[in-house]
Amino acid sequence: MAAPRVSSSSQSAALPPVIRHPYYHFLGALSVLLALVVVGTLGYWSIERMSLLDALYMTVITLSTVGFGEVHPLSPGGRLFTIGLIIGGGALAAYAAGTAIQYLSSGEWRDFLETRRQSRMLRGMKGHYLVCGYGRVGRHVTQELIEQDLRVAVIDSRPEALAGLKISGSSAIVGSASDEAVLTAAGILHAKGLVACASSDAENLLIVLTARLMNPEITIIARAVDEASEPKLKKAGATRVVLPYQMAAIRTTTLLLRPAVADFLWEAAHIGGFELFLEQIPLRPASCLIGQTLAQAQLRNRFNVTILGCRLPDGTLSVRPTAETVLDAGKELIALGTYAELQAFARLASGEERGAAAS
Repeated sequence: MAAPRVSSSSQSAALPPVIRHPYYHFLGALSVLLALVVVGTLGYWSIERMSLLDALYMTVITLSTVGFGEVHPLSPGGRLFTIGLIIGGGALAAYAAGTAIQYLSSGEWRDFLETRRQSRMLRGMKGHYLVCGYGRVGRHVTQELIEQDLRVAVIDSRPEALAGLKISGSSAIVGSASDEAVLTAAGILHAKGLVACASSDAENLLIVLTARLMNPEITIIARAVDEASEPKLKKAGATRVVLPYQMAAIRTTTLLLRPAVADFLWEAAHIGGFELFLEQIPLRPASCLIGQTLAQAQLRNRFNVTILGCRLPDGTLSVRPTAETVLDAGKELIALGTYAELQAFARLASGEERGAAAS
């Protein structure tokens, strides 16, 4: 729908934080435990002349504090060795308990679970949108996409910038958006669109170039501060380039010189509490609308949408379609309506639904 966690090189970008598996924190205790089992087994074998199996048995019941079922009475040397083994086991238990308490109190387990959730979400994403840079522009773009019920993955090299991103349906990835590994993790190969709104034009240029090389079909919208960066971004592969200061100037001028027009456009977008959208809806060969004129299709009566323009397959834009304009496959209609109305019309235009011919 219309409205519908970076440096200039990956070498200098902040690397994604490593969230280790919880088992990693207990590898030290496990290593000490195995060492005690080996030392205990060898100790009983050499001191008490036990078989290796009996020596292992004695070690296990000693470390587990079971303390019964001895193979045979121990010699004084064996008893002293057992005392040392018990002390070692107690120290090991205290170390393991301290490690567990530290791990739970640090909150890292929550980071681990969140990372696992993000990974599962990203693996299942298709047709989603990537927002590269979570600054002032990126925050608003993300919010608008989420409000359109679209799935979003946000990339920024600053963990603190993404710490507050708790919006349902979005994923946060810490890393450089110009890094192929990060873009791959974000699912760029299956993404529908990408917004490059990092803090500098140089960063956005590298992001656009990398993204275009990885996915030639993706739609890329790039933000530029300097007007001189616009042609460079387009050559790098940007589908469209947005100049925020230029757009703000146009909006300000409209408010200054044509306030009634600006007020009308704002009010029109909030009529009766139903937000209106402008959408481009392609006509597919399978649609039952193909071959009809706008008059015959009666889109206003059937879907309550208004056709404001039509883009031909060669890219030519007609801003004043007439009732005799024929709906041919390959054309894109610029339609105005509510989200639900446009969705219903889009399903018919794509051929997903078969509607009865308009009378």
